[in-house]
Amino acid sequence: MAALRHIARERGGWWHAYVCPAHGVELDHGDLLAGVFPAGGARCAYGCRVDDEAVRGAWLVLSHQAWARHLRVLAHRGERAQAVERLVEYAGLYAELATERHGEAQTWMLRGRLFHQALTDAIWAVNIGHTVITLAEESTEHLAAVLPLLDDLERAALDARDVLTGQGHLASNYTAWLNAAGVAASRGAAAARGQEWDGAKQWLEGEHGLYAHLRVAVADDGWEWEGSTYYHGFVLRAALLALRCTDPAAVPSDVLDVLAGMTDVLTTIATPGGILPALHDGPYLRRPLALEWLELAALAQQLFPSPALDAVAGRARDELGAHDDGLDRELGGWFAGPPLPKRPAPGPLTVFPTAGYAVLHHAGVHALLDFGPHGGSHGHRDKLSLYLYGDTTPWQPDPGQVPYAHAEFRDLYASTEAHPAFRVDYAEQAECTGKLLGSDGSCVTAEVTTAYEGVRAVRQVALGDSYLVDLLTVTAEDERQLTAQLRPGVALDIQLQAAGPVRTTWYGDETLHGWHTHTPGAAVRPVTRPGPGPADDPQCMRTRVDFTAKSDRITFASVYQAASAGPAVTGVQLDGDGLLTVALTDGSTARFRTED
Repeated sequence: MAALRHIARERGGWWHAYVCPAHGVELDHGDLLAGVFPAGGARCAYGCRVDDEAVRGAWLVLSHQAWARHLRVLAHRGERAQAVERLVEYAGLYAELATERHGEAQTWMLRGRLFHQALTDAIWAVNIGHTVITLAEESTEHLAAVLPLLDDLERAALDARDVLTGQGHLASNYTAWLNAAGVAASRGAAAARGQEWDGAKQWLEGEHGLYAHLRVAVADDGWEWEGSTYYHGFVLRAALLALRCTDPAAVPSDVLDVLAGMTDVLTTIATPGGILPALHDGPYLRRPLALEWLELAALAQQLFPSPALDAVAGRARDELGAHDDGLDRELGGWFAGPPLPKRPAPGPLTVFPTAGYAVLHHAGVHALLDFGPHGGSHGHRDKLSLYLYGDTTPWQPDPGQVPYAHAEFRDLYASTEAHPAFRVDYAEQAECTGKLLGSDGSCVTAEVTTAYEGVRAVRQVALGDSYLVDLLTVTAEDERQLTAQLRPGVALDIQLQAAGPVRTTWYGDETLHGWHTHTPGAAVRPVTRPGPGPADDPQCMRTRVDFTAKSDRITFASVYQAASAGPAVTGVQLDGDGLLTVALTDGSTARFRTED
């Protein structure tokens, strides 16, 4: 017997509160379409049951959002009667509950009506509006009853946008979604009335419309200003959703350039196997996020086709398994014109100078160097971190972030300690910005001088014939404890040798070998200790490695080689003049000089 499905009759809270206070993991969602909070409390993967007002409010957010997405699926699949019935139910519920801004929202929030945050209202409204648009493509019958809801949603989006832009936050990711909500609600209402849509001036072209937002929120290198993979995709997905039924040829050329650049960012940082590194704030691994990537890929492919988007979609679908609702497969014909030309594939080294990322891909290793701005409230204290991936293996990933309501774990995952960065005197880096010193087709060098007072750190990452070279030089005004950190996302073995470099082996779908040495004569202690792995499960311990020396200057040198690559590395040596020599089984050698 199929489970009964009901729409919950209460307003929602803040979804980030749906986290176990003891273990830091997101709680099990249960059956979100049942409309009833899990009996006995929301379950944690470690056996906890959590039931309080904040968790119940968070579950209601997840439930209402799941229903709004489900209505889109019903509409696309021709289950019209059920979709209309539920829309009418929501129209009545919204009229009853959302008459004013939510009084229980936290003071920092832009308050919503059905939920604590206006952003959450906007995301929900986008799905509601697109459900109606899809239904109206077949017929407007019975949709008049939904018009009050759509009109209210458009007014709410406009009111919230006015507050936000009045505060000077046109670049906020909220603005993207408020505009997307205004488009969906107003376009849905026009379709239900059998009229032409006339909202482009308000929601796309106007002073605070989508185009104006994109022009200020996205840098010349294509990155959304916060430098977060999640929020970058979040804004791009809102924009693509807002452009439904729009001919790409009618979009201003500079806006198309922005959207193309944003798409290029994702296709460049994605590994060949479709992993999108979770740079700065954002979930590390989450099923609702996988659904978002599927939707984004399906829409972006219709604007800027790219094989890399296929890999991202394939990875997301694998993560979802039986939880894939197939909505992305229903989104064909999204735009009113043909796709633009395919984007060029990235080369082995791409530098994003404004966001401060360098991406290197060669011989089975996909590496990212982080040297850019802090990233506002979604930034991490992670300057000069080096992230390492195989095609499908997160050897040393950015660990992502837990749901924000868990203050302790949120601070941990934003910390220097959690990242493959450098530390001084075991202290946290200051929030700071690094600087690109130079790059060519195979090497990138960046520095940071404000992470610690009186300390300069330079990291150079270079592509060898079949390996990756990492040279981290830290210089202080006086003797300090200087540390280079390894933060694996997989099982790691470390072996000290009687002579020569420390060896590491990183496991997963693919295997990575590492050689680690340092300035001759320096007393470096390699210490391993267990620490939390990526943020999807802070209780899953990984072997962390710290290389520490008491000195006023040291170079930490590492060479990484995928097990599938060759010729194999046989020797790694750093001399006193800062010259690193890498020897291979074919008898060849290569030399790399550290930053002076």
